[in-house]
Amino acid sequence: MTANRRQFLTNVSLGAGATVLSPMLARLHAEAGGAAPAKRVVFVVEGNGVPWHQIQPKGIERNKNLIASGTYTGRSGGVREGVCDVPLKDHDLPAALDPVSFVKDRVTVLQGLSGKMCGGGHSSDFGALGAFTSKGPPAGPTIDCALGKHLGGVFPHVGLGMTERPGDTVVYNCSAVAAGTAAPTQTNPALAYQALFGSAAGGAAKKAFDSRKPLLDHLAADVKRAEASLAGPEREKLQGYLRAFETMRDRHGKLVEMEATLKKNAPPVTDKFTSAVETDRLDAQFSLAGAALVSGLTNAVTIASGAGNPYFSVRFKGLGITLDKHSIGHGGGFEGKTADELSTTIRRFHFELIARLVKTLQGVKEGNGTMFDNTLIVYLSDGAEGHHSRCWEWPAVLIGNLGGALKTGRYLELPGHGAKGHKHIGNLYTTFLNAAGDQRETFGQPDQILGGDVDQKGGVAELLA
Repeated sequence: MTANRRQFLTNVSLGAGATVLSPMLARLHAEAGGAAPAKRVVFVVEGNGVPWHQIQPKGIERNKNLIASGTYTGRSGGVREGVCDVPLKDHDLPAALDPVSFVKDRVTVLQGLSGKMCGGGHSSDFGALGAFTSKGPPAGPTIDCALGKHLGGVFPHVGLGMTERPGDTVVYNCSAVAAGTAAPTQTNPALAYQALFGSAAGGAAKKAFDSRKPLLDHLAADVKRAEASLAGPEREKLQGYLRAFETMRDRHGKLVEMEATLKKNAPPVTDKFTSAVETDRLDAQFSLAGAALVSGLTNAVTIASGAGNPYFSVRFKGLGITLDKHSIGHGGGFEGKTADELSTTIRRFHFELIARLVKTLQGVKEGNGTMFDNTLIVYLSDGAEGHHSRCWEWPAVLIGNLGGALKTGRYLELPGHGAKGHKHIGNLYTTFLNAAGDQRETFGQPDQILGGDVDQKGGVAELLA
């Protein structure tokens, strides 16, 4: 039966309808041959920190087994040692996380990580996803782009987001392809829609998309002509430009081939795509993220909500909160609600959008299950544990098991900074890469404070299935 299915799919892929069905056919062909479905990751990065207690499951206390702080300064009360691993099935999630309770068996609440290599402050910018210093240009690739490169796709990585300024179209705030090379975060949902689904759109968007190919052809031809008259380093630089134009041209061609698939899966464009209200724009970006994943455009998405300097002053007016998050981070209240209550309301909104994304992926069959079965959604902040972060702790929530590669349905608290067995965000990101098939030993920069007292190689073994 499998051989017959593969032969059928091979024949179809050679037919006239191959171009518009190619992404779906590729998936089916791989599955018919026994290959595992594609894995995919989504990073949801919220600005202004995540206080550990706002994601703590009910009835589970933080590990109170403390050791003296020793030479590690700034840790009053000692450092936690040992691992706390508790199933979530008998515990309710806190208010902020309650929207994903319907998949609690796929949730991991992760406490005890650190990220001192990032430096801390209002935001760790590129360092939050890169596990490197947050000062200046990115010091290397970030985990979302590294996974995107490994997992592949028409767009290896898609960055979407929201800032407090409706006029922003693209910012460079938290993702990077390589050292010194930031990746864009598209903050205008309408323009992001055109970039991702322009080949399937109508009207002006379709005309704008169609006009790009002649331009890209012309630019590539110009570069080739110039290349012939140069030698040495100048020619090498020009070859780099040529590869970039050819990559864009190839991507344009793939989008044309996928037009039918894109039309089927593109989200309806509502007034939320052009709204001045932050919650509307974030809502639209989550819709785009789900559509891009379902369409096979990408296997790696980052959704950045007021993340990175200077975007942490965003206001969530759509939730009835006109006080900016910077002020909330400084303990400001609003209309009788405390800063903690305001933060929880905002965080819960993010998890409502995550829950909707989960349901979107659950609605698409893949292999013996659904797309959600092969997806990992990572929620964390670019500011670690607080508004003025020191990165001693970096709370995170994982939703999904990445095709069974990760253990889920648990509360996992790791030893504190400096204790035996402690892990930082670089170890976490190494875990994600290992689970996706990239077996490197490290990611990002080491924590120089830990020195040689703590082994910083490898992933978080407790997370792997």
